[in-house]
Amino acid sequence: MPRLRIAVVSPFVDKQHGTERQVAECLSRLANEYEFHLYSSRVEDLDLSRIVWHRVPALPGPHLLGYLWWFAANHMQRWWDRRFRGLQPDLVYSPGINCLDADVISVLVIFARLRERLREELRLLRNPIAAWPRTIHRRLYYRLIGALEQRVYRSDVPLAAVSYKVATDLDRYFGRAHGVTVIYNGIDLVQFSPQRRAALRETARATLGLGPDDFALLLVGNDWNGKGLPCLLEAVRKTDEPRLCVLVAGSDNPAAFAPVITADGLVPRVHFLPIRPDVEFYYAADDAYVGPSLEDTFAMPVAESMACGLPVIASREAGVAELITPGCDGFVLEDPRDSATLAGMIRQFVAAPELCDRLGEAAARTARQCNWERNAQHTREFFERAWRFKQAR
Repeated sequence: MPRLRIAVVSPFVDKQHGTERQVAECLSRLANEYEFHLYSSRVEDLDLSRIVWHRVPALPGPHLLGYLWWFAANHMQRWWDRRFRGLQPDLVYSPGINCLDADVISVLVIFARLRERLREELRLLRNPIAAWPRTIHRRLYYRLIGALEQRVYRSDVPLAAVSYKVATDLDRYFGRAHGVTVIYNGIDLVQFSPQRRAALRETARATLGLGPDDFALLLVGNDWNGKGLPCLLEAVRKTDEPRLCVLVAGSDNPAAFAPVITADGLVPRVHFLPIRPDVEFYYAADDAYVGPSLEDTFAMPVAESMACGLPVIASREAGVAELITPGCDGFVLEDPRDSATLAGMIRQFVAAPELCDRLGEAAARTARQCNWERNAQHTREFFERAWRFKQAR
């Protein structure tokens, strides 16, 4: 194929967020094969010597207004470059809903599904009056993205879903049974590996105040309700195992969980931690990862934990569960609200160190198949199919 010119449209790019990291990893590996023109307001963690960055000015303020501005501004800037600079792209690539003229789109989040799950949470009467402005803002934003999804995803534009779960939802909400490719996220196998975990383990456990007999369960994420923290806390209470402690890393409000933690007598055993860029530090201190997500298109922390050689429990509602063979390289919780079954799985981990070792070793082998090189290879094939599709129209 000739060296294609691809316009990449993404509000920002870095390696600290899921969708944005996928873009950064992809561009860094394919920059010698394609002429990438990146339209973005902010770029970090990316070598710009091989990529042309067209900086789109950002608008400070509420997220909804910022998104509307971004949506209009990137269209205008790309129109200007086509009209007056002769920069006509062969393909326009968008991770998510960033424009109306994308030739190819990666789908990592479906807002129609998210809005459905949060319907009760977003009711005004379920929130204090002081929270109404934020709630109304979220409702408007989700409604806008949902309308754009209906317009964009119902067309015949080629889509790349991050999991078969997302592919199924694309069919359910938008009737997209065809033209959808599944491309799993990758994992940095240098940052996340059994060797790296072993090297950090002693320091990490000492820093977090974990004793030699403590069995630490880790949960990483920002929406702790959505990530299944209530189910995890209930399961820990039901195990009646004093060695257990729970590490929760991310950005959310710990105060919302304080009454349950206090009532269940878990105060000294639940630790809320700030997220950090070297999240493998937490994996090193951990003994098992537990992710009973109510909804997760993929769930990178589960995959990263597997790469580190940790035994994991993933919810069936997380896309990463598609990679797990239950009992072989992890456990899958079929119902993310089933705290009794989750408690039984945790008991197995605590009671059988050899089970943890076996599952962790197998998990690391499975995770090695999900590397960024393979992701880039599949993305390359995706671009090529999209180009042929566009030429045939």
